[in-house]
Amino acid sequence: MSGIILHHHDPSPFGEKIRLALGFKSLSWQSVQVSMVMPRPELAILTGGYRKIPVLQIGADIYCDTRLIVRELERRYTEPSLFPSGSLGLSLALASWSDRTFFDPGAGLSMGLNKAFIPKAVIDDRKSFFNFMDFDRLESDIPHLYTQFRAGLALVEMMLVDGRSYVLGCAPSFADIDAYFPVWMARANIGNAAELLEPFVRLRAWETRMSAMSRGVRSEISPTEAIAVAAATMPLEPLGVDHADPLGFKVGERVSVTPDDYGKIPVEGELVTLTIDEVALRRRTKEAGEIVTHFPRLGYRITRL
Repeated sequence: MSGIILHHHDPSPFGEKIRLALGFKSLSWQSVQVSMVMPRPELAILTGGYRKIPVLQIGADIYCDTRLIVRELERRYTEPSLFPSGSLGLSLALASWSDRTFFDPGAGLSMGLNKAFIPKAVIDDRKSFFNFMDFDRLESDIPHLYTQFRAGLALVEMMLVDGRSYVLGCAPSFADIDAYFPVWMARANIGNAAELLEPFVRLRAWETRMSAMSRGVRSEISPTEAIAVAAATMPLEPLGVDHADPLGFKVGERVSVTPDDYGKIPVEGELVTLTIDEVALRRRTKEAGEIVTHFPRLGYRITRL
């Protein structure tokens, strides 16, 4: 089995989600540090231009979106399970809350409170990326953003209200990683995070346990080395197309896949997998040969070219 390569940058909250998942499963993995801003030409060879971070690479298969990445890790490395006691559906539903309702105001605070210190190149990049932020009124929105983020913290406190150690009970799971990564972001980027978190006693004790978790065994490689791994590997056999799918696509059609929230850069390719959970495109590149780029169905729009 080809090794795990994570394309990320260390300040990325969504990157922290996957670093925690890798550590949860005690996996060794290779890290490719990518720029915080576009362009990312080496990564684009593998993804076809997908904008979001992180991206997981295993050989010539490229997995986009943390929701799909964790499912692929679970499929390949079954123990210990990120989704104990049949909690896959619950955890992925919780991700829809944590990835937007909880994350968005935390990201707004991270940008708004630090806007004067953030390099112009980063601000300009995020203006084109974070379409849920109004950068012209970001600083004046700070009180509102605090109210929204505090409400998210209160929900996590309620998840632990009966004294349980983790969201689903006595052991950690992906549900905890879902709920934790915006808190991790706040500690890193919100100057008064200690004061903000002070009222949430159970959350703070849980946060300490989450912070102490492993991030796996990490080693660094270059983007060029990651491309060479893809070039030396063939993608997995595709799953084919569900003929009952409402879109009516067929294997081999040229399509594009685009996130429907933000970072709306389409990726084009030949359709090889279309299930209720996943869509995958085959792309042929000069530098890396044949690549298959995988996306979740939920939150992505597929268009015939």
